[in-house]
Amino acid sequence: MFDFQPNRSRKQAPPLVDQIVQAYTQAIQGQWLRSGMPVPSVREFARKYEVSTFTVASAYGRLVAQGWLSARPGAGYRVAAQARAAPTDPAPWQPPKLGAGWLLSDIYADHSIPIKSGCGWLPGEWLNEEGLHQALRHLSRVPALRIAGYGQPYGYVPLRESVASGLAAHGLQVAVDQVALTQGVTHGLDLVIRTLLRPGDTVAVEQPCYANLLPLLRLAGLRIVSVPRTSDGLDCEALQSLAAAHRPRALFVNTVLQNPSGATMSMSNAFRVLQAAQQHDFWIIEDDISRELMPGIAPMLAALDGAQRVVYLGGYSKVISPSVRVGYVVAHRDVMRDIARTKMAAGLTSPEIMERVVHQVIREGRYRAHITRTRERLAQAHATVCQQMDALDMTVWARPQAGLFLWARLPDASRGANVLAERALQHGVWLAPGSYFDPAAEDVPWIRFNVAYSQGPELWRFLQGAGASG
Repeated sequence: MFDFQPNRSRKQAPPLVDQIVQAYTQAIQGQWLRSGMPVPSVREFARKYEVSTFTVASAYGRLVAQGWLSARPGAGYRVAAQARAAPTDPAPWQPPKLGAGWLLSDIYADHSIPIKSGCGWLPGEWLNEEGLHQALRHLSRVPALRIAGYGQPYGYVPLRESVASGLAAHGLQVAVDQVALTQGVTHGLDLVIRTLLRPGDTVAVEQPCYANLLPLLRLAGLRIVSVPRTSDGLDCEALQSLAAAHRPRALFVNTVLQNPSGATMSMSNAFRVLQAAQQHDFWIIEDDISRELMPGIAPMLAALDGAQRVVYLGGYSKVISPSVRVGYVVAHRDVMRDIARTKMAAGLTSPEIMERVVHQVIREGRYRAHITRTRERLAQAHATVCQQMDALDMTVWARPQAGLFLWARLPDASRGANVLAERALQHGVWLAPGSYFDPAAEDVPWIRFNVAYSQGPELWRFLQGAGASG
């Protein structure tokens, strides 16, 4: 039996298309409509329920796309032969297995873990939802011919102009042809690696280091050496010794609100790092994804260098949405031409549709207010989480009061964090152990905490029990 009672209230009811889709979905799941059964034609349905044929055609099209109905010319619509059955009671939750495969891929699709202290993004309810909705509505009004082609190899020009203008406010003066858009910062890192480095080259990274950079470097066949990170930047004496001994071709660094430690480089440390790069002739690849979350002034290596020896990367996943995969690379013109060629060879242009969405979000008046509000919420979260850590007598690497991350360890520093992270998953708690961020994958006792996801009492009850149990 199929029953459809349209609710025509524009204020209280969903659109009629959604109502039709929901009615058919429920009828098929409840086995009132079975596989292979015919359903009314578009005209029949429209006439019977007094809705427009356009509305019914839109709903039927969506049902076909979702696999509930099938359509054949001359045969009309039928319930799909492989239509999904009614949902059964969910199986008991099983924790995922901790490991590199889960970290690099499954982690982004796994929504089952209740407490996501180890993740690297803002909570969905913190995002600029209205700004995104406005941008998508604006995009829906763009004539199709404007987005019918592949787009510009360097990326959508108005957004590149916006990037250049924003960087000028930080003291980095670049032309639009020194900016190329990418599908996120990780994609930008891959393009830079492919362009500037060759298999067998030695590169230097921070210790601890951004976790997703390490597999990129290994995939490229590069030899990795590490420089200890301090609370105000890099250990420059260690950097000098390493550079003299290993002659690295490049140094990869987070200047501001480093992932995972949360620390920010001081101005004096930034100058010393640039001097080392000049003396030993290596590139600096500056990943600056978290700068928008920094409320104060902090050094930008690319600005101090004039984008000569420094290749600069930024993006919007931390402040707009992780699913909006738009980032950018800034470099000297000669380097940028080569990066653009690599981009085209590896995957052609980046999606202009997403670049237009980001540009529109930035243009709308509430973007800066959203950034300010996000900074305030993160500062509050830092205060709360640091208070909890102090209550457990945890060691905290740095206390930035900004950004997403804190790097901390429990009082017993004799053990690594891997066993604790495995045990945490059994309790529905996702921790990010230090081995993720160690270039040698050593089981170190440090843990990265995302403060936005680390305020719930369940996390701290678990950690208190873990500390008490030794």
